[in-house]
Order: sequence, then structure tokens, then C-alpha cells
Amino acid sequence: MNIFAIGDLHLSFKHEVNVLNWENYEEYKPMEDIEPSWHLHAKIIYENWTRNVSDQDVVLVPGDISWAMRLEEAQADLSYMGLLPGRIICVQGNHDYWWQSISRIRSAVPPNMSMIQNDHVEIKNGVNICGTRGWLCPGGSFFKEEDEKIYRRELLRMENSLQSAGSGRKIAMMHYMPTNEKHDYSGFIELFQKYEVDTVIYGHLHARACRYRLPDRAWGVNFYLASADYLNFGPALILTV
Repeated sequence: MNIFAIGDLHLSFKHEVNVLNWENYEEYKPMEDIEPSWHLHAKIIYENWTRNVSDQDVVLVPGDISWAMRLEEAQADLSYMGLLPGRIICVQGNHDYWWQSISRIRSAVPPNMSMIQNDHVEIKNGVNICGTRGWLCPGGSFFKEEDEKIYRRELLRMENSLQSAGSGRKIAMMHYMPTNEKHDYSGFIELFQKYEVDTVIYGHLHARACRYRLPDRAWGVNFYLASADYLNFGPALILTV
């Protein structure tokens, strides 16, 4: 079984996609309006994904799946995810406003998607995917007093997820980088060490901000930045289990 990762899909389909006719799909918030390199990014992701991922594989998606504000508005984007091969496991991103009630979300997503919130997903005997959205970390340039409460809540959610996995191998996924931009030691790193997490996937960083990414290995943990544009809009193979 191969484990891939790609996050920050930023989908915004106005209607369900016909993958045999990409000329006619419409987006209500085209990413190429923000950055031209995102031109036809959903088509490119689909092609790269279907070329490299099999139904026996797992793809980790660390948030920012859809620009939708409400679950009903995300249905075309979720339908697109249902067309992709592999088991897709997600955490929430900062732009996933449609992700509210976890029970409603789980009842609405296609069968190949699993959503993590205060729990984990076992993908193979003894191999578990854990995670949470994360947040800005203390000591960073943009961290404010009001961020402390959210940061502490996300630490709790991450620990709930890691605890739920028991004694098995734990791979963690977050939307935010688990440190500040200076790579100071954080509560997330402390949890990864406490629960012997060996691999962490994160997203959120785009364009020039990718220069703030963590080194490939630090504190005994392997780190992977999985933002779609950083990966040239194709899932990256993280490991084989």
C-alpha cells in the first residue's frame, strides 16, 4: 500500500464535473485569478492523481479542500473527490468553512473519503492516520493573544487523535505547519515526540511562503509539505507500508 499526500486543493466547482469534458466546467472562485500557475489546476490534479494512485492506495489531504462556505455548496467539490482512486483521508483547513458538524460531514462525503476530528483512521494493521487542523504557533510574527485559545484547542484535538490510535504506528496530518516560521519548538512537536510520531504531513504554505517550510527531518520526525502548488499539482508518494 502506497501513502500519497496532496493538500490545498481549493476546489470551487459550480456544478458536478464531467472528466471527459473539462472545457465546460465552471468555478466560482478560480485560483488562477490569484496566481496564474493554478490555471486548470483541478484538471491537472485529476490527471496526475489517476495516473499514479490505485484503489489500494491512501491519499492524505491536509485541508483546504473546498472554498464553499456551507456543506450544500461543497457537494460538487465532494463529488469530484469521489471520482478519484484510493482511500482519501482529510483534516480541516482554515478555509474549509463548510466543515461544521462532523456527523453531517461524514454522512455527506463520498464512500472513499474519511474525515478526522478527535479520532484517527486505521489504514493497515497497526498503522494509523491521526491529525487536526492546527493553528498559528506561539512566537511567530502573526501570533496574537486571541490565537492562544485556538492553539490550545488544536493541541487538545491532536492529542485526542493520537491517544485514540493506541499503541500502533502513528502518522500525523495537519493543515498548518506545526511550528512558527522560525521553527521554534512547539506543543505539536512535543506531542509528536510523546506519542512517537515518525511522519508529519502539512500544507497551508504557498508560493514564496514555501521558503518557511520545515526541514525534511527535525526532532526525530520526517516532515512533508503537501500544498498542491508546491507539489506541481500531483500527489507525492510519502511512504509504502
